Amino acid sequence: MRAQVIVLAGPSGAGKSRLARRIAERWGLSILRLDDFYKSGGDPTLPVITVGANAGIVDWDHPDSWLPEDAMAALTALCREGRAQVPVYDIAHDGRTGWQELDLGGAGYFLAEGIFAQDIVAGCRDAGMLAAAYCVTQRPIVTFWRRLTRDLKERRKPPLVLLRRGLDLMRGQRRVVADAVAKGCVQVTPHEGYAAVAALLGTPTRAPRG
Repeated sequence: MRAQVIVLAGPSGAGKSRLARRIAERWGLSILRLDDFYKSGGDPTLPVITVGANAGIVDWDHPDSWLPEDAMAALTALCREGRAQVPVYDIAHDGRTGWQELDLGGAGYFLAEGIFAQDIVAGCRDAGMLAAAYCVTQRPIVTFWRRLTRDLKERRKPPLVLLRRGLDLMRGQRRVVADAVAKGCVQVTPHEGYAAVAALLGTPTRAPRG
């Protein structure tokens, strides 16, 4: 293997992307964004919410809404060859808009983050590709607020839909975290996750707050 992956899982809005950026900037690592492996909006196999106020809309928080086999293929190429072709996913266009090459530049580690990241932990571990796996989490109300403000800013859905869906996800956050832990992730706050990666990479740096 030329490289190993550090997996960052966790609920939507928990701070995975922000933590990944901080780590990448500090150590010069590449980031594989697993959310780019979502299915396109017109895919007939997309799961649909069947109960509650949001019944009838696509459930983008269900694992059947993404393509784990494609994600594992990219992860394998990155670990074995140091580069891979990865999709470019545009929420505004509701699907893939192209491809780009992700090159690790010779680094021995890279990051993979996304809300379904826990589902690739076992496969990566079995293949000898896993360096570490963390589930990033914060208090449910903090995650709810960060997710809502992000989604409103990006206009992902009508405000009322985002509010209702956000409340449902907040109530289910403990279940999401428990699932990630059961699949091999270590539960951490963003601060703890940064410190854990610093220890893994052998850099005696102090984890900043925030």
